[in-house]
Amino acid sequence: MMLISACLAGFNVRYNGTNSLDEQIQKLVLENKAVTVCPELLGGFSTPREPAEIVGGNGEDVLDGKAAVVEQSGRDVTELYIRGAYVTLHKALEVGATKVILKEYSPSCGSAMIYNGDFNGTKIAGAGVTTALLQRHGIEVLSEEDFQIV
Repeated sequence: MMLISACLAGFNVRYNGTNSLDEQIQKLVLENKAVTVCPELLGGFSTPREPAEIVGGNGEDVLDGKAAVVEQSGRDVTELYIRGAYVTLHKALEVGATKVILKEYSPSCGSAMIYNGDFNGTKIAGAGVTTALLQRHGIEVLSEEDFQIV
């Protein structure tokens, strides 16, 4: 069983109330080969919500207390992102997931690239908070861009 970002399966859970539907990924859910998660919702956010980015590093740094997840208005929402990451990890362990497909660029789900924390659209190499936690527990995280490899 795999875990998949709910937005990739067509659920309107992104910060702006939209989705990032990938029909191949959605098909895994429809065939009962994967279950959906949204780390932000699991952490306590609602949809829509204010955009957030990691400031001062990447998901690893957030888990280590060296960086923060901050909304565009400046509110620190690090705790909610960490909570969502741990709930997602629990779900992955519960279903026996060894691979997870998460949305690239997200402060939770990015696996190769995230936004730089300046809210100007600039991307940097790095993983989001949930991805970093899953990887620390030996779970492979792919983005929708890497899905063809699965």
